[in-house]
Amino acid sequence: MLKKNEIIRLEISGMTNEGNGVGKHEGIAVFVPFTVIGDVIECRIVKVCKTYCYGIIENIVSGSVERAKNDCPVYSRCGGCCFRHMSYEEECRVKEQFIKDSFERIGKLYPEYDSFEGCKQLVGYRNKAQYPVAEQDGMAVCGFYSRRSHHVCDHTDCALQPAIFKAVADDIMAYVNERKIKAYNEKSGSGLLRHIYLRRGEHSGEIMVCLVITDLKKRCVFDVLVGELCKKYADIKSIVFNENSRKTNCILGQKLVTAYGSDTIHDTMCGNDIEISPLSFYQVNTIQAERLYEIAADYAQLTGKETLLDLYCGAGTIGLSMSKKVKKLIGVEIIESAIDNAKRNAAANNVTNAEFICGDAGKIAEILYSRGERPDVIIADPARKGCTRDALEYMAKMSPDRIVMISCNHATAARDCAVLEELGYKTVKVKGVDLFGRTGHVETVVLLSKGEVDSKKIRVEFSLEDMDMSEFQDGATYTQIKDYVLEHSGLKVSNLYISQIKRKCGIEVGKNYNLPKSEDSRQPMCPPEKEKAIREAFKYFGMI
Repeated sequence: MLKKNEIIRLEISGMTNEGNGVGKHEGIAVFVPFTVIGDVIECRIVKVCKTYCYGIIENIVSGSVERAKNDCPVYSRCGGCCFRHMSYEEECRVKEQFIKDSFERIGKLYPEYDSFEGCKQLVGYRNKAQYPVAEQDGMAVCGFYSRRSHHVCDHTDCALQPAIFKAVADDIMAYVNERKIKAYNEKSGSGLLRHIYLRRGEHSGEIMVCLVITDLKKRCVFDVLVGELCKKYADIKSIVFNENSRKTNCILGQKLVTAYGSDTIHDTMCGNDIEISPLSFYQVNTIQAERLYEIAADYAQLTGKETLLDLYCGAGTIGLSMSKKVKKLIGVEIIESAIDNAKRNAAANNVTNAEFICGDAGKIAEILYSRGERPDVIIADPARKGCTRDALEYMAKMSPDRIVMISCNHATAARDCAVLEELGYKTVKVKGVDLFGRTGHVETVVLLSKGEVDSKKIRVEFSLEDMDMSEFQDGATYTQIKDYVLEHSGLKVSNLYISQIKRKCGIEVGKNYNLPKSEDSRQPMCPPEKEKAIREAFKYFGMI
């Protein structure tokens, strides 16, 4: 059994989501930060648990070829990045493996994996900063929380954020210390300034400054600061105060007061003008988010004839990016201000085929189901905790052809996809998209397709040599025919209709395939317009 302060030789063979390397010593897993797969190190044990240990690097015996020089002065203390000690190529490989491990170990799913999409820009890509403020040595400081703590690392110059964020934050803190404005104390709940919250439009350049304070009645102490910031930074279009007096880890409260400019700023996302409020969700990496939405749209296979349900829609950015490719768009989001943003975003972009509803995704899905909504495609982009069981059940009840899930947590995505498999939806393919380069976060896009649940499935092993393949020599499968008809006519046809037209055309149909169960049974006959479309498919595949 390993002991605290014991030094061992360890080869790093795996990686955790937090960026810790992991190696095995006599069957015990040892987690070591700032290591890379392939490192051989002398490791000092610093914490011993029942089935695993934590260690630190005492000496690098031989470094991995993927080891890289850290380029951040506070990397060892700040909790933002966790992969700056390895090449970006290795980071992508590691993140892709995280996704595969979750789907195969948690979900017991084995989908097709599309190639991993790396981050196009690794410097200055964040459009949002949330600096916690604290008192240290009699001074108010702001920066980022240290790893696994709420100790503020006094550093505003983050490589992931635009340089102007540092300039604005530093000016605010200089004013705060000059006026001796008290920083918030988490333990006592005293103090005034909790967070400096900045947002910037990637394409517009517009900046919002939001100061999170414990009491809106005391915001007048910042009056001079508001004037100074507006004078100095022409790109600041909004200065807002947010009140959060609760002892909570949540950054924002619900009360807002605008001190300068408008309540929102604007940016462009996928060609649409987007309104952003302090409370609305907006992807922090705009350029990469646009690529993420392109991939989701590709997975959705939109033809312009579909009803699209966008669950957890936020300010509507995903749905609106696809609005021109669908017949009808329904967006659902629980945050009222985000829904207000979504409605205004739709109006600003002349989107007339969209409806946005405020409420819990599961409850609204139930309401939509009861009123007869049957979307062709569902897009779900839940928070890290994933979807609720009832939301998943009503998604399946609506019986869409496809469900596209976008998730910032591959573990909950795998869990939710496993539930949807139980409900009749096969996890077809998965793609990792890196929106947060150098951090432990990664987005996952999943395509699920409606299948049939058969509780009487049995495993059959056979050899192709033993099969009569004559019926497969020409023609097309029922699925291929249905896909062709949908794509070229917009009509959905059933296996029953296809088999009826096959018989009319003298094409062999499997014995007893779609025949009525009794002579008295009445089956619906294929409508003329669908018969015409099916015959066109037969011609295309050379069947008639």
